[in-house]
Amino acid sequence: MTSTKTPVSVIGLGRLGAALAEAFLANGHPTTVWNRSPGKTEDLAAKGATVAGSLTKAIEASPLVLTVLAHHGAVRELLDPVVGSLSGRTLLNISSSTPEDIRKLATWAQGHGADYLDGAVMAVPQAIGSADAQVLYSGSTAAFDSYGEQLGVLGAARYVGEDPGVAELYSYALLSAGYGTLFGFLHGTAMLDSAGVRPTEFLALAVPWLNGMVAFLSEIARETETGDYSTGESSLDINLFALENIVAASRTAGVDPAFHLPTVDAVRKRIAAGNGDESASSVFEVMRTRG
Repeated sequence: MTSTKTPVSVIGLGRLGAALAEAFLANGHPTTVWNRSPGKTEDLAAKGATVAGSLTKAIEASPLVLTVLAHHGAVRELLDPVVGSLSGRTLLNISSSTPEDIRKLATWAQGHGADYLDGAVMAVPQAIGSADAQVLYSGSTAAFDSYGEQLGVLGAARYVGEDPGVAELYSYALLSAGYGTLFGFLHGTAMLDSAGVRPTEFLALAVPWLNGMVAFLSEIARETETGDYSTGESSLDINLFALENIVAASRTAGVDPAFHLPTVDAVRKRIAAGNGDESASSVFEVMRTRG
């Protein structure tokens, strides 16, 4: 029986690349794999993958070619000598880089006759193929229209726009929000540690507090999107007072306050411009300044 599943080629078999290839195999996709170190292909071959004898053969085996390498430069370096074989195919890059570098990679691929999609995986490798995995895609609309539904085997597939760099930008924005929460929690934990409070004791209060902050994000989004900071309940002046007290308390406790100092500087800058009575979210106008 002929498979109706799109054949795919996965180039680069680190933990993430191997997990992606396994998800395709588990869902019936004819899957070809290639890696500089042949030993990494053995487990996948045992699960039904075809091991390509060369990089060119790996590319030519499938209309959809995934590169799962360290960064965009590694993709260019690897594919440059065989770039002619990309013509007429879709290159799906899962390698992380800056959005601008990804745009350059897309232009390079398109200049050699390939459609280009970029994928930002918002999951650890062991979650690939599960309900917990999400992959953001940007680039060629036609390519996503062709393959988006089948890419759902990797995790929830969401197309975020034609700009090839925007999926990666989304991923960094999500990580920024997550890191702010993670490292903010660790900073608070360090402050309380100076008074002998266990992290698990802090957790009991932190979780409901942070859930309340998350619920407030819709209002933050509305204010920043409209540029109307006049109706917020918490002004910059009030928040600067709190931030400066956090910094002072940190120093007294022997805790490095560096995590909060950039925010303090941004708030002070906005207040110095005469906006102290605005909502705290108006610090967005300082953050968005493009120098």
